[in-house]
Amino acid sequence: MDASTSDFYDRIPTLDRFEDVGDIGRYVSLPPGWHVGVADVENSTRAIAAGRYKAVNMVGASVIAGMMNRLKTRRFPFAFGGDGASIAVPPEAAEVAADTMAEVRRYAQDALDLTLRVGMVPVEDIRAAGHDVRVARFGASPDMSFALFGGHGLHWAETELKAGRLDIPEAAPDAWPDLTGLSCRWEPIRARNGRILSLIAVPMPEASDTDFAQLVARISEIANAAPDRAVPVSADNMEPVFPPSGISIEAHKGRNPVSYAANYAGLVVMSALAWIIFRSHRRFGKFDPDHYKDMSILNSDFRKFDDGLRMTLDCDASVEAALRGVLEEAREAGTANYGIHVQDAALMTCLVPSLMSDDHMHFIDGASGGYAQAAVMLKEQVAGLARAA
Repeated sequence: MDASTSDFYDRIPTLDRFEDVGDIGRYVSLPPGWHVGVADVENSTRAIAAGRYKAVNMVGASVIAGMMNRLKTRRFPFAFGGDGASIAVPPEAAEVAADTMAEVRRYAQDALDLTLRVGMVPVEDIRAAGHDVRVARFGASPDMSFALFGGHGLHWAETELKAGRLDIPEAAPDAWPDLTGLSCRWEPIRARNGRILSLIAVPMPEASDTDFAQLVARISEIANAAPDRAVPVSADNMEPVFPPSGISIEAHKGRNPVSYAANYAGLVVMSALAWIIFRSHRRFGKFDPDHYKDMSILNSDFRKFDDGLRMTLDCDASVEAALRGVLEEAREAGTANYGIHVQDAALMTCLVPSLMSDDHMHFIDGASGGYAQAAVMLKEQVAGLARAA
């Protein structure tokens, strides 16, 4: 990817306060010629009901990991959605991005028996449909920022994908993505304050950007005032277990039984070493396990904005009640539809390019349905609104 790509991503605004992410006026439109890629695990709710939430999250994160490794950069906007992901790439990377998404679809089907829908669309087509794709960043830590999407174009592309109007040609049978750095070795992270709340809020068609931005700010303020700021990840609940339950999924990055066995054996050794290091709280060479945990907390994407608000929060009953009250008021006022799913743990899928740097990232979802289940409630509200109209 050339300098113009990194220049665009470096120049877009970085917001320091999450309360401000609903202010779409701070976002910048994608340049002409850019493409938007969207991916979604088909029948993810059924897979999650069968206990396959780790595999579903792994596939969603694989889109991002595969793209980073193929493009040799992270300087492009992306968002993890639990059972899928979204990306935006410049014209010179569009073909490579499409190939990579097709490879991830092949990997999802052959390795994990999950059907992944993937599609790409030029931003000009999105604008012709009356929408836009606007981007900003949220600065999670000094070394990590997460992309934010506004303009309703991402939602339009996802709708087109699920309707079968976006697609990408199939990859060759032996074409799998490079998923180096992607792992799912942490066990489900138990709630410290009673429950893990997966929350989605999206603006109603006639809602003003200002009203929805105020709702986002209010929800963020409630979360910030909660115990531990409602962050689901902490140094106390990031305790390693040996052997971790997720290594069988991670080992499937090998293309055949031989490579799977080799991957599995290597992961067992690495997991045993990690268990010793994290339990002892002692440095291993330059690696400091306690510092790694601290950065993992900062670099977790438990809150995000992609044409709507998504949050995975560790909260008590009073915070849940306050959030439900604000969201129900917003629904009655015609500002937003929402979905909430409650569970007792969160799930963390990690992308770690290097243990020696602080730019590792950690994708957070609820451990028993999360965003996918919250989306079911959201769809019911949207359908009810359509029937009433």
